[in-house]
Amino acid sequence: MSKRVRKAVFPVAGLGTRFLPATKAMPKEMLTVVDRPVIQHVVDEARAAGIEHFIFVTGRNKGVIEDHFDSQFELEHTLQARGKKSELEQLMAELPKPGQTSFTRQQAPLGLGHAVWCARDIVGDEPFALLLPDVLHFSDKPCIGEMIQACERAPGNYIAVAPVPADQAHMYGIAGVEDATAKTSRITQMVEKPKPGTAPSNLHITGRYILQPEIFEVLEKGERGAGGEIQITDAMIRLAQSQPFYALRFDGDIHDCGSKIGFLTANIAYALARPDLASALKAEIAKLV
Repeated sequence: MSKRVRKAVFPVAGLGTRFLPATKAMPKEMLTVVDRPVIQHVVDEARAAGIEHFIFVTGRNKGVIEDHFDSQFELEHTLQARGKKSELEQLMAELPKPGQTSFTRQQAPLGLGHAVWCARDIVGDEPFALLLPDVLHFSDKPCIGEMIQACERAPGNYIAVAPVPADQAHMYGIAGVEDATAKTSRITQMVEKPKPGTAPSNLHITGRYILQPEIFEVLEKGERGAGGEIQITDAMIRLAQSQPFYALRFDGDIHDCGSKIGFLTANIAYALARPDLASALKAEIAKLV
């Protein structure tokens, strides 16, 4: 019987150079979408899916991420003393329980595959979720939750995908599938940024994965790919020779907060979904446009 997916890995060691100077002293993952850091939104998705252990692969100058997911005695005491009950209750409800978070360092920027490999001893011999922290999946149902449910029905490796215009497929990692119209389908091919006109489908890989622990054996070899880095896509292609990979189509909205336009759009979309902000924001946008 396949083990249940209990752990999630969040690779947060990136430098965030596209957001300089904002990220000169602050991790890009701590940039806020409305009133929550981007990484908090991603962790919320994992928590809503039933994830019990949150593993962060960090780098230098990322200590504020660890502080964010820790208890802040002075702040909590001040909120209590000032009678800010609702704010305190929200903070405490979102605080991970003792032992639910782990942090490990990726000392050198050797790629996403290397970041995942750095979490091997914490993950152990069980399947795990991998969530890229700069991509928000906006939906009533958590994307990674749908993937976990699919994995429980048919154990294997899962990748979230979503359609893009065919003329943009060369900009993404693309998954070829047996049935491009199905919610879940067996993956037949994975290509990282295919040449224009050669993509096996228009389904791009969106930054949510469920991987079996054997991926670490592949990553252990340290084989370099594009950019001289250890690429997770290369490792998945090799693992697919011995294990099934499935694509799960995500039907919600995706916001790439690694780009300025994606980040700004995410702020607008998440604010418009808030009853306390939507009307006022619409009025302000109307003034601007």
